[in-house]
Amino acid sequence: MSELSFEQMLEDSLKTIRNGEVVEGTVIDVKEDEAILNIGYKSDGILTKGEYSNTPVDLTTCIHVGDTMEVKVLKVNDGEGQVLLTYKRLAAEKGSKRLKEAFESGEVLTAPVTQVLEGGLSVVVDESRVFIPASLVSDTYEKNLSKYEGQEISFVITEFNPRRGRIIGNRKQLILAQKAEQQKALFERIHVGDVVEGVVKNVTDFGAFVDLGGADGLLHISEMSWGRVENPKKVFKVGEKLTVLIKDIHDTKIALSLKFEDQNPWLNAAEKYAAGNIVKGRVARMTDFGAFVELEPGVDALLHVSQISREHVEKPADVLSIGQEIEAKVVDFNGDEKKISLSMKALQNSQETHAADEDVADVDVDAVAAETEE
Repeated sequence: MSELSFEQMLEDSLKTIRNGEVVEGTVIDVKEDEAILNIGYKSDGILTKGEYSNTPVDLTTCIHVGDTMEVKVLKVNDGEGQVLLTYKRLAAEKGSKRLKEAFESGEVLTAPVTQVLEGGLSVVVDESRVFIPASLVSDTYEKNLSKYEGQEISFVITEFNPRRGRIIGNRKQLILAQKAEQQKALFERIHVGDVVEGVVKNVTDFGAFVDLGGADGLLHISEMSWGRVENPKKVFKVGEKLTVLIKDIHDTKIALSLKFEDQNPWLNAAEKYAAGNIVKGRVARMTDFGAFVELEPGVDALLHVSQISREHVEKPADVLSIGQEIEAKVVDFNGDEKKISLSMKALQNSQETHAADEDVADVDVDAVAAETEE
């Protein structure tokens, strides 16, 4: 039997490897663009940064001497006797397996957004790319997706077809499920008459939608104030916090109000606007038969055309204007029907009578003085 040389015995003691084989190696040197691994083979393995990750990195920040890594043999001999290794492809295979399991189980995954594309977002799970179409990013349309770049988001896999390169993520599904839970909890908690906190979500010409944390409630223009609101957009802003009253609940619809009963101006109106009282107000609107005067927000009174002046007035607009401040006497108060009638003419009569009484008093004083002199 011939004796084997030391080199032959050493070579025989080393394992053999094949292209595509998964091996374990120990990092013995790291540079910015490559790492050297001892993989128990006659030649060390080379791992370039391009085969470490799809994302440009400085390997010295990711790998350290002494680290143990599982890698895949890309090429046993690169032509120079070196073994080329890959980490990202092995990670991608593992990632693909994980994505398949997540697809089948419905597992919620979390990963950073690596790229914002024209039609959606790209995220990476263990070096495997997942595409989230713009329509599945949120439950509402978002024109600008740039805010998601670099942000970690949660999603589920709703389509898994790696052969066709279609691994689709869905964030919208999670948002809808979460909102459904919040809505259920909200409707179990709230009742008609409750006072709750909310945030203005949208403002329209007819009202404002307020997010109550699980469902939106409608604050109709007629419920925004005891007074009149002409334009909700001039009163409320998106993002504004409000304390609102739940006026009604019908199925999933919630009607809100800011007309709190303890602030109802009619509560003490009987005393403030009793018949005979002199009041001031602002002309709010006019018709052919009279003018409606706002005495305070939520309390309007009618000034009939026949009560505007002692002289004949054809139409209120002939002598009055919207926004004009007037003074009048209350001639009738009906609290049950919330009706108040005013008269400027009665006030004029009272003023003239008072002036006449003062003239008579002056004449009597003069007469007494004359008689005294005689």
